[in-house]
Amino acid sequence: MDLALLRTFVTVHRAGSFTRAAALLGLSQPAVTSQIRTLERQLGRPLFLRQARGVTPTTIGDELAHKAAPHLDALVEIAETGIDDESSLRTLHLAGPPEFTAERALPALTKLTGEDGQGFALRASFGNAEETLEGLAAGHHDLAISTAHPRGALLTATPLCDEEHVLVAAPLRAEQIGLENPDRKGAPALEDVPVIEVHESLPFVSRYWASVFDSRPAAPGTVIVPDLRAVLACAVAGAGLAVLPRYLCGAALERGDIVALHEPAVPPLRTYFLAVRTGTLAMPHIARAHEWLLRSAADWC
Repeated sequence: MDLALLRTFVTVHRAGSFTRAAALLGLSQPAVTSQIRTLERQLGRPLFLRQARGVTPTTIGDELAHKAAPHLDALVEIAETGIDDESSLRTLHLAGPPEFTAERALPALTKLTGEDGQGFALRASFGNAEETLEGLAAGHHDLAISTAHPRGALLTATPLCDEEHVLVAAPLRAEQIGLENPDRKGAPALEDVPVIEVHESLPFVSRYWASVFDSRPAAPGTVIVPDLRAVLACAVAGAGLAVLPRYLCGAALERGDIVALHEPAVPPLRTYFLAVRTGTLAMPHIARAHEWLLRSAADWC
């Protein structure tokens, strides 16, 4: 069986379409289609079901991908680092949400990058859960940190840690809300307070309201900034209320820059997962980074 055909097949399987696979491989779409058809003729079985938007692997296609992909990845690793050059640093490609990756994962992993004989070069990229998992499946990343658990057997995910969400505002804003008044408590007291969020859909605030108040937030977003660190800065400046992970706002709470507006008996939690392509933990640098992040996360919870 031609290894070039297998490489094209695995790329299509990960990308979910001939068009995206062609772009990743630097080939034309007709060339990718031709190679897949050749491989299907050799095997005598269809590997993909063609659909209007991309392709879906057949059972045989899934089985072949899960058997072949780890070995192809290992061959690529050998080709990139060289067989005899033991001093060459292998590169670890990490992807995840910007705030958590910057505040948690990168400081932990950089402790490993310079270790003699066992270090690796590190490349990081940021994105949402869908983007990072798609990039991992397509082979762009080695490890992905995601708040969504990947589906299917192509990716393997391990719970990394839980983050607690806290409803906060600047002290002056909290005084204006008047939560100390017995007649002004819970969601009704917050209806007219400006909201700071990362997106117009209010993902953090809506999740908190649903979990704690069993309702939907009444106020629209007043300040929308696509980074939780900027949300924190705006909250400290008094722009309104925000829902933030405790790991990110804990220091500001201790300093009194912000205060918690509510202390639910069971605070809302969100789980982070550490995902890899199935089989790639056979690569030492990926396995080491994976193990180190899981060990480090024990101190994050």
